[in-house]
Amino acid sequence: MNTDKIRTGLSYVETGSPLHRLSGVTKFLLFLYWITLALLTFDYRIIGSMLILGILLLILTRVPFRVYRPFALFMIFVVIFNATWIFVFSPEQGEIYIGGRTVLFSLTERYTLTRETLWYLLTVASKYLTIFPMALVFILTTHPTEFAASLSRLGVPYKISYSVSLALRYLPEVTKDFVNIMHSQQARGVDLTKNVSFARRFKNVTAILIPLILSSLDKTDTISNAMELRGFGKMKNRSWYNIRPFAGGDYLTFALMAAFLALYLYLRSTLEGMFWYPF
Repeated sequence: MNTDKIRTGLSYVETGSPLHRLSGVTKFLLFLYWITLALLTFDYRIIGSMLILGILLLILTRVPFRVYRPFALFMIFVVIFNATWIFVFSPEQGEIYIGGRTVLFSLTERYTLTRETLWYLLTVASKYLTIFPMALVFILTTHPTEFAASLSRLGVPYKISYSVSLALRYLPEVTKDFVNIMHSQQARGVDLTKNVSFARRFKNVTAILIPLILSSLDKTDTISNAMELRGFGKMKNRSWYNIRPFAGGDYLTFALMAAFLALYLYLRSTLEGMFWYPF
């Protein structure tokens, strides 16, 4: 694999990793399982384990970090921003849920950071951050056509599955068109930097969005004609060329999911409250 040819962006990247060889059905079910478990639990033993495992799986994809670095940095910023505003609007939230009050330091009379609130913010932030690596794993290792075949295999009507496949293929093209149009307009003197006023920048953005919309409409017409020529929608079912049958790795993944679920249920039964608080 020549990593020099891999560009920054969220789309399928073929690296030949073990995760690429899993069935799209397995990865889709794993993604749903991961989101559900992350949102339901407040046990940091589970959340922390999922976060570490998600990062390890992301490394296992063999996709260079530079491909998804902007999205990772943005996600970290969003999580920190969210935790900050939780503290601003409800600085006693951790004390309410966990109970107790161990003061670490005081900013003002109202804004006193306690160990309970800090643990609460860490838990909530990690919950959302845990989902991000698995979302990247799913997007970077699942081919759009294979994903559509997986949805169809799960009983989703093939018209919906095919539409999802087209959307996943189309979004990277829209992003590429936006960058190309932006560079073209900047070469013509359209300024999008802070050197001009906000009103001027907003007006200049329309010089990018209008060509982008027109380009998208042209592509939509081409796609519609191609689908019509292929007889899309005339039959109730269709066959899928890229569907991947279950293999040993898929069954192993299902077994690990069941084992992790059993561990979660056991740890949940040992909790007296909603949160696991080790202090």
